[in-house]
Amino acid sequence: MPKSRIRKKDDFTPPPAKTTSLKVHSGRGWVAPLMLAMFLIGLAWIVLFYVSEGDLPIKAMGNWNIVCGFGFIAVGFGVSTQWK
Repeated sequence: MPKSRIRKKDDFTPPPAKTTSLKVHSGRGWVAPLMLAMFLIGLAWIVLFYVSEGDLPIKAMGNWNIVCGFGFIAVGFGVSTQWK
């Protein structure tokens, strides 16, 4: 019996890639600096309150200074949702 002819498929060659340079600029360069600033202000507020034993930053606020410091940190997290 004659032997079947073996068919060879051509090797796959992907189509040439298009080299288009897309520069995406979201216009949100303010997000990262503001976010970090809020984090640092909140942290500094809380540390200053503990180091000064409640006299600084605002003595009349008392323990609400902690809430204010965490408020700055929360605002930093809120701003971080705008980061792309």
